[in-house]
Amino acid sequence: MSDDGYWIIRLMLQRGLGVIYLMGFLAALNQFRALCGDRGLEPALPFMRLVPFREAPSLFYFLRGDRAYLLFSLLGVFLSLLAVTGISEAGGTVWSMAVWLLLWGIYLSFVNIGQTFYAFGWESLLLEAGFLAAFLGPSRVEPGWAVIWLYRWLAFRVMFGAGMIKMRGDSCWHDLTCLDYHFETQPMPNPLSRLFHRLPPPVHKAGVLFNHLAELILPFLFFAPQPVAGIAAAGSLLFLLSIIVSGNFAWLNWLTAVICLTPLDGSLIATLLAVRPPPLLPQPPLFQALTWGLVLLVAAKSVQPARNLFSRRQIMNTSFDPFHLVNTYGAFGSITKERYEIVLEGTAAEDAREESQWRPYEFRGKPGAPSRMPPFVAPYHLRLDWLMWFEAMPSQGGHSRWFVQLVIKLLQGDPQTLGLLRHNPFPEAPPRFIRALYYRYSFGDRQWWDRELVGEYLVPVSLEHPVLKQVLERYRRKLES
Repeated sequence: MSDDGYWIIRLMLQRGLGVIYLMGFLAALNQFRALCGDRGLEPALPFMRLVPFREAPSLFYFLRGDRAYLLFSLLGVFLSLLAVTGISEAGGTVWSMAVWLLLWGIYLSFVNIGQTFYAFGWESLLLEAGFLAAFLGPSRVEPGWAVIWLYRWLAFRVMFGAGMIKMRGDSCWHDLTCLDYHFETQPMPNPLSRLFHRLPPPVHKAGVLFNHLAELILPFLFFAPQPVAGIAAAGSLLFLLSIIVSGNFAWLNWLTAVICLTPLDGSLIATLLAVRPPPLLPQPPLFQALTWGLVLLVAAKSVQPARNLFSRRQIMNTSFDPFHLVNTYGAFGSITKERYEIVLEGTAAEDAREESQWRPYEFRGKPGAPSRMPPFVAPYHLRLDWLMWFEAMPSQGGHSRWFVQLVIKLLQGDPQTLGLLRHNPFPEAPPRFIRALYYRYSFGDRQWWDRELVGEYLVPVSLEHPVLKQVLERYRRKLES
């Protein structure tokens, strides 16, 4: 087993997964209390009163409140650092399994009570990948080929699921025009997105064809003998790299790239790097038994995701059990053709008139001021910014509850909520009124963005507004019940 190269694939998997878990827990440390904490935009406590533990298993049913969220965020960061540095592999099989199962269990606890702000497909992907990592074994023990192949099965479902949802979705994936719009309208562009958007149409068409190759054909080759599997993985990694450099998609493509390392030829990588495997001990019998138990578990739980892949009514980014063990994935079945943004503004004036001095709130990642260059954010995840992209979709049909809470928190000058933004335009005192303007954005020539005012997304409101008063009263009752 020591000369098949699986040992170096395992090493890259564990270090890569450690980095992604670190990003996840840093985001929880910086954002969870403001989003879902005791006084957050979508508090977890009322959710846990309504949803039983068996439907959303979480440590926070037993250890509740902001202190617990802070403590377990810090513990998650610490455990992630153990995985990134390899310390998690230094204490033997039990220690290695314990670290990875704790990472999975703690992150599961956040996801299952995170509601709208944790409803992204890559949460389930990180959980599934993290649970499998507990059975990879420490660096001094022979790697189990079966677990590596479970990762190949995961890589197949992620890539092929994304390809199938596109073929069943927007017609632009068939006429090869989706990339004419995607780079400009994606959730959070980066500084290179404008460059990709302005590539000639034939290059965009070639990019869509490459997408279909990477997502619909290459995944089947992940299970082929070497060097075919390695070549297919290299093609997939090149495709994922093109997505990574052209936009900010949190850790979705970074994590997928880590998982797509598994079909590579480990022996070839070791030869190219001129490294040899360390002396490897046989797997303990109990660990072997647990590994094969995992294989049977994944096989049983793969029935629904496999059916979904080939169903005409395919759904994407869905978990079939509350532990997120074997899931179904997909992305961008439809492409928005125009970009709309909601710009929140406040004024300290006594009257909310058009001529009043309105100051905009700038978010950390999403487009706002036309002159501001889009930042590099990924693999870090700005959850509020992503939800603002969804909120601005024309099909949204009304204000989300969390959006109304956001407006209220800004009117109150809530420090936790303001910490989610780039800066506070009202450092002395909260504004008296807040409004939301609705713009159509496009990449500009003289500045980063050109924008056209479409209308008002939210009329000027104050804390004395009757609707906000009702929302505040319901919010207070929820917290006190």
